[in-house]
Amino acid sequence: MRDPVDEALNSILGPRNNYTEEEINRAQARKKRYGGTLLDNLEKVTGRGLAPTFDMESINFGSELDAFSKELEGFTDENQKKVETSTHETVTEEEAVNAFADLKDVVTGTVFGQDEFVKKLIIAFKRPLVLRPEGDAPKNCIYITGKTCTGKHLALNTIVKELSNRRVLRTDQIRTIDLALYPGATEEKLFLQDLYSALNSKAEVIVFENFKECHTSLATRLCDLVIKGKCALNERYVSQNGQLVNVPNALASETVGALYAKDKYLVFVSDKSLEKLADKFGAPFINALGDVCETVALDDEALKKISLKEMDTLKRVSSKQFKFDIKEDDAFINYSVTLAGKNAGLQGILDFYDDCVKALAQLKLEEDLPNDVEVLLTVKDGSVVASFNGDERKLLDALPGVYTGELESVKKEMENIVGLQKIKEYILSLEEYYAVQKKRREAGLKASEVSKHMIFTGNPGTGKTTIARIISRYLKAIGILSGGQLVEVSRADLVGKYVGHTAPLTNQVLQSAIGGVLFIDEAYSLYRGKDDSFGLEAIDTLVKGIEDNRDNLIVILAGYSDEMEEFLTSNSGLKSRFPNVINFPDYTGQELLDISKITAKSKGYAIDEGAQENLLTYYNAVQAVRAKDAGNGRLVRNKIEEAILSQSKRLVKEPEADMSMLMSEDFDLSDVNG
Repeated sequence: MRDPVDEALNSILGPRNNYTEEEINRAQARKKRYGGTLLDNLEKVTGRGLAPTFDMESINFGSELDAFSKELEGFTDENQKKVETSTHETVTEEEAVNAFADLKDVVTGTVFGQDEFVKKLIIAFKRPLVLRPEGDAPKNCIYITGKTCTGKHLALNTIVKELSNRRVLRTDQIRTIDLALYPGATEEKLFLQDLYSALNSKAEVIVFENFKECHTSLATRLCDLVIKGKCALNERYVSQNGQLVNVPNALASETVGALYAKDKYLVFVSDKSLEKLADKFGAPFINALGDVCETVALDDEALKKISLKEMDTLKRVSSKQFKFDIKEDDAFINYSVTLAGKNAGLQGILDFYDDCVKALAQLKLEEDLPNDVEVLLTVKDGSVVASFNGDERKLLDALPGVYTGELESVKKEMENIVGLQKIKEYILSLEEYYAVQKKRREAGLKASEVSKHMIFTGNPGTGKTTIARIISRYLKAIGILSGGQLVEVSRADLVGKYVGHTAPLTNQVLQSAIGGVLFIDEAYSLYRGKDDSFGLEAIDTLVKGIEDNRDNLIVILAGYSDEMEEFLTSNSGLKSRFPNVINFPDYTGQELLDISKITAKSKGYAIDEGAQENLLTYYNAVQAVRAKDAGNGRLVRNKIEEAILSQSKRLVKEPEADMSMLMSEDFDLSDVNG
């Protein structure tokens, strides 16, 4: 069966044409971009003219080839369609250099307030076209830094997309590798598989995020890739269906011995300084970087442009989805700009417009508002106001309530806890401290950060778990934690059963606790001496996880005082990260009696006054003799449950007796000495 492409070509050029289907496709693409006839573009792409076998005067090559190009546009199978939608041929190097001519103007029309940064980033992408990399070296290694929400990703995405449109890059696809996903050496194989996939993808730009969380063993791989352009693999791998697979078979054929970064832009993006990058990867890595591009803080002019752009989006969404005709005044725009000044940066503006859209949607759902109603957005007395044909509403009041952790409810629960007065005062003082720090940040002053991690020491049953649960809810309520959950674990939940199991297990627990409190009961059991390699690995992983998530995780270690002192010596980083040591004293006899009355009431019972006197004497005696192993609050729970069972037996014999009253005879108080 004859190829229809060859058949069509032969009808124009004869059977001895010297252009391939690929060359014609490239010429078509160039013709669409720069104009001219298909024949002219074929000669530009290939550097060759037609085979000298034709009567040149008898053929109108330009017009006939153009007609053929239209036929060719319709010729493609499904696979070819898929390829052409994702990649395309690039222009020559000379044309690529010229394609950068007006790029800065295009990008700065989207990325506001970062002209110098955009200029440097464009130079970074142009560099390999002017100074071609040698050997296996990547096209360029770039470090993009600057404060959060200053346009780092937007600029990068815009430049890549525009360079793809101009045929400088084959595709606008960017592959991103989040280095925080590989916190330990056990994730090395997964990292190598993801890295191999990225390096062998059609994407020419590979972005690395969160370098601070990158494990040391993986940092070495990245150093090799940046400095040498390749990193050798220590184990035997093969490529199967585009995936890197580890194989134990020494006889495996076509093994992959190294990963190569040739023809790729390696881009590291972070809000950390260049010095922090050097601390992680070393001076040779920094020296191998082709370009360092840093954003600056956005000024009011840039923020206003961004606000106006977001306003256009709000109008478009409101018109299409809510049928609102949105107008705004200067007060509204100026107010949105001030939100960036409260240390929230650009995100403050984006969140504000997001809230406005949600509030407008809520009003549309709740009220019978006509289509095409005119809505004026303004600000009065510090509140955002939406005027619906003169009917004014405070717009953001329409937002659904956000769960904050019910501060008053948490405080009331804490007040009802018996004893622990000093501990409760400490917890309440946290609200005052964080309120002051918040005001300092809003005023543009530096806020002091103190470690929030704690050690609870004391005997069993003294309220450590209860207080930990209250702390998690309390800190959520005052805005310090994003989740407020309490994750309670012990050694069995953190230490694995075989080599390589502990770190992933501990990291899994850490991930589940992010946004809340991780409470490790009997934490000292993690350390059973220097020969306990599994326990030490769990502790090392904990220390790293605590550091990596210090802004949104609180860890509380609980245990006996002496044992916890020894535990803190197991890792040099432990003691400095847990400066808040809170001792839970044993309850007094009176406190145990108070807890007994509360516990009985919660179960629908009351304690007879005579029984209360006996209980007080009993609790005083027990706490004096064996407070450590008696159980404190657990002793109370056990005694109340025993009394309820005894009362049931008594009521069988005394059916007329009060079923809700626990009498002296219901309590067995003979075990003072255990």
